[in-house]
Amino acid sequence: MHMERPERFDVLPPAPLWSNPIVLDDFEFLTVDPSADPALQAEIRALLAKCGLDYEDGIDVFVICRPQGRLIACVGLEGNIVKCAAIEPDCRGESLSLKLLGEVVHLAVERGHSHLFLYTAPENQTFFRGCGFYPLVEVPNYVSLMENTPVGIRSYCNKLKTERKEGATIGAIVMNANPFTWGHQYLVAEAAKACDWLHVFVVAEDASRISYRDRYRLVELGIRGIDRVTLHHGSQYMVSRATFPAYFFKEKGMVGHCCTAVDLLLFRNFIAPALGVTHRYVGTEPFCPTTRKYNEDMKYWLQAAETGTPRVTVIEIPRTAVMGSPVSASEVRRLLDARDFDRIEALVPPATLELLYEKYRTVCFPPA
Repeated sequence: MHMERPERFDVLPPAPLWSNPIVLDDFEFLTVDPSADPALQAEIRALLAKCGLDYEDGIDVFVICRPQGRLIACVGLEGNIVKCAAIEPDCRGESLSLKLLGEVVHLAVERGHSHLFLYTAPENQTFFRGCGFYPLVEVPNYVSLMENTPVGIRSYCNKLKTERKEGATIGAIVMNANPFTWGHQYLVAEAAKACDWLHVFVVAEDASRISYRDRYRLVELGIRGIDRVTLHHGSQYMVSRATFPAYFFKEKGMVGHCCTAVDLLLFRNFIAPALGVTHRYVGTEPFCPTTRKYNEDMKYWLQAAETGTPRVTVIEIPRTAVMGSPVSASEVRRLLDARDFDRIEALVPPATLELLYEKYRTVCFPPA
């Protein structure tokens, strides 16, 4: 199974169709960029469809096996995420599967990715465990997310435990803050009032208009003075391309049926218990359909679903408004495109306005 993905909006640099084919026994493996060859892309799409999978345009590169010109196996790599693995039904066997996976892992390491995530159908977990991958979460009858280390999520949660605070109501907010607005500040302040302690996470994926370094600094400045709050750096286990990829394509209007469950189950099963989180706070979402769906899905996966871990209560706080309109980071980005800093000034704290003016005043952004 897979998570439906929107189309990619970046452009791969020119690359050869294949590079250094490796022959292992009777199998020849090629590293290919299907965008360079529509016919090959069509072959990969057909093989994936035969195996009940969809082609995902976000994939950077495929490893394929194509003896005598017939495509019998493929596996995709998107950054450090392994996905879209398929083998012709009449060619399946442990030998080919192991070699195909070994090739894509080797390719990932060559590209600088040693910590890998893998999406697969739940029934395939046993095989991939034998290949060095370990289960993180499973969406029943749909998809499993695995990683190639037995200590990755455990090590991350052990670090979180050092920041644990005791109390009856321990809250959490996960924000992208792209950029940080008066709305974000209001959300943190209101949630903090209701909690014995509040943990705020800044999404670490550097795929937003404002860089992660700048976003984190603006949140740090913006919540200064609010009591009983701990600010955390984000991780690959929370609203990342590994856990919730469609989030980073929302401005392109390509939301699709994105799978929020993986991200939310990671939070409920691992992150919330590590910090003792009992409540998760979000602002109401009148504008972005991706975020609105995410908020709705929280109520199921954090509160209602039977997972064997404590439930996390979801609290929606109405957005603060300026001149009768809800404060929105997406509106700030729209005004930034128009270089309308006079109107931005009403929506963001001084530190955000200063950073936007100094660092982004002359930047040309692609159309949304």
